[in-house]
Amino acid sequence: MGRWEPNARGRLEEAALDLYFERGFERTSVAEIAERAGLTERTFFRHYADKREVLFAGSGALHELLVGVVARAPEPATPMETVVAALQAAATVLQERQEHAHRRHAVIAANAELQERELIKLASLSAALAEALRRRGVDDASASLAAEAGIAVFKIAFQRWIEQAGRAEQEGRIEQAGRKDFSRFIGESFAVLKAVTTDA
Repeated sequence: MGRWEPNARGRLEEAALDLYFERGFERTSVAEIAERAGLTERTFFRHYADKREVLFAGSGALHELLVGVVARAPEPATPMETVVAALQAAATVLQERQEHAHRRHAVIAANAELQERELIKLASLSAALAEALRRRGVDDASASLAAEAGIAVFKIAFQRWIEQAGRAEQEGRIEQAGRKDFSRFIGESFAVLKAVTTDA
């Protein structure tokens, strides 16, 4: 095999997700992932520390996106509005990779170790959002609360988005008419959050 391995990361990620979805995470080896991708195990370990990290490779880019949106938000925006704008941006990116996001979720939902890793990722994103808000001059308590509430909004919206896809698949619907984008679920979940906190 030549030294040049075009899009090795993408090929490994796609191969891993396919195998995890077909066989399960536990029953898939690094050797099998590399073989499916047409690469070597050595190439795999140049890009990923272990087979679990293939599923979390996008965390850094998501972190940068969220922090960047918060930093660029207009001054009049409240901390919560700023966080929601960041989540909307993330939702738009995930919408473009809808099938990948849904399959990844199915793999993670079937494995307790991966679920734990996903929770750690979400906690890290919350901490990053809070720190980005503090850099905008938001006090510690408000920054932490807005960030934690934002991640709660994200989790609820994501679950509803996944459930919508699952229902459509079960009913055999192919058409997209009437389906909501992930960003709309973010907006709706934020509206619910505002309603319940107003009632408190």
